[in-house]
Amino acid sequence: MWASLRRPLSSEEMAVVEQNAVALGVSLDALMENAGRAVAEEATRHLPSAPARVGVVASAGNNGGDGTCAAFYLQQWGYSPEIWMVRPPSEIRSRAARRCFERVQHRCPVHLRVPRPEELSSLPLVLDALLGTGQSAPMKGVIREAVRSIAESRAPVLSIDLPTGVLDPEGLHPSWTVTLTTPKEDLAHGVPGEVTTRDIGIPPEAWRRTGPGDFLFFRPPTGRTDRGRSGRLVVIGGGPYAGAPALAGLAALRSGAERATILAPAGAAERIQSFSPNLIVRAFGIERFRPTDVPEILSFLHAMPVRAVVLGMGAGVHPETTEALHTLERELLGKVPMVVDADGLVALPGPADRTLERSAPVLATPNTGEFERVFHGPGGGDPAERGRAIARIATERRLFLLVKGEPDIGSDGETVFENAHHHPAMTVGGVGDVLAGVIGSLLAQGLGALAAARLGTYWTGDAGQRAAARHSFGLVATDVIDALPSALTAGLERVRPSA
Repeated sequence: MWASLRRPLSSEEMAVVEQNAVALGVSLDALMENAGRAVAEEATRHLPSAPARVGVVASAGNNGGDGTCAAFYLQQWGYSPEIWMVRPPSEIRSRAARRCFERVQHRCPVHLRVPRPEELSSLPLVLDALLGTGQSAPMKGVIREAVRSIAESRAPVLSIDLPTGVLDPEGLHPSWTVTLTTPKEDLAHGVPGEVTTRDIGIPPEAWRRTGPGDFLFFRPPTGRTDRGRSGRLVVIGGGPYAGAPALAGLAALRSGAERATILAPAGAAERIQSFSPNLIVRAFGIERFRPTDVPEILSFLHAMPVRAVVLGMGAGVHPETTEALHTLERELLGKVPMVVDADGLVALPGPADRTLERSAPVLATPNTGEFERVFHGPGGGDPAERGRAIARIATERRLFLLVKGEPDIGSDGETVFENAHHHPAMTVGGVGDVLAGVIGSLLAQGLGALAAARLGTYWTGDAGQRAAARHSFGLVATDVIDALPSALTAGLERVRPSA
């Protein structure tokens, strides 16, 4: 069911998938139960016949819950599991993991300490249920002690999801790893042994469609010493229209950008500045962008620590403007993440420019009409067919393509996702500029193109739903901007209750 993913998932992406699965109605209890049974079944492949002994070395997280759940099934099938909990049971974080531990604690021997090597050396198999996904290097404390003890025992090891210490030179080198749902990106950094992938009941929609779990991609600042981490965004737009770049800049600020600077022709700059004192506006040229303005704009950009650029909205389609935007896009390509929207789309480097460096992402955000007109893509039809077309064009053009519609569909050429979380009232003018500003802000905060596009579309859609609850079909783009902070607060509370 994960055949559409042509790459492993990161630990962060896997956490998003799990949260989205829960939002779709799959309980964490069910996922852990399925995982524990799958691990137990894998363990029997490497064990002598029952009542063979098996050791489970577990910690207090969900990986430990998978391990203690596996111990329950192995005990039910006649095996003799023995558990070492390296952290006190009082530290078990989730209700599902606690249920798994409590179910087995009186059925088999449980030691509340790190095992000694000699206790494990005679076992035909040890289950590594210490950390799983979400690991960081280096290992610390009792985790490092437990890994050292397992390694010194020389017992055969089956790791659950990821070997403990996969990012640490002194991490475990198991004989086998059973990875759950889909392979994990970090497997490439370790020595996981023979890898088996097992389904635990997560529906493909949990990754194919956006959901509340995507708020896990957001990276809250850690304090005042972190100032600058959130990045500085530049919006290049305006000319015939002043509102579009102002909306993008304000949306960027409301979604966490430290600073939003708008570069606009002099004829529009004063009008843009009048929208809010929070915007920084710099005027170039006269009434529209011209090729002669490009050197000065590039000099300005090179002199400031720009983390991302949003380009095109409100600029107009005069041939001189299109030429200027095309030159800017070519010059910025690979140097800074870019969101290209509206009038900037026709200026995008084409397939003939495939040799241009693309180390920084280019994210194009056409609506359905622009997708047909600029990219010659299908304007309607089955979303799956449109997704394949979008992926093909994204590959050909070497960019991330996010087509706004019903649903929104995005692809980097490998992965395709859909976002249907929005309100019909959001078809009002200016909301596309808001979305571009949100995505640009997330790129400036260090997110990759896929994470920024997924979170940006879901977050903007959620803000639109909140705004529509107040304004119905009288909703305007600034209502969506105003609802962005409350949507973020609610989203983070849902996926990170302690945040």
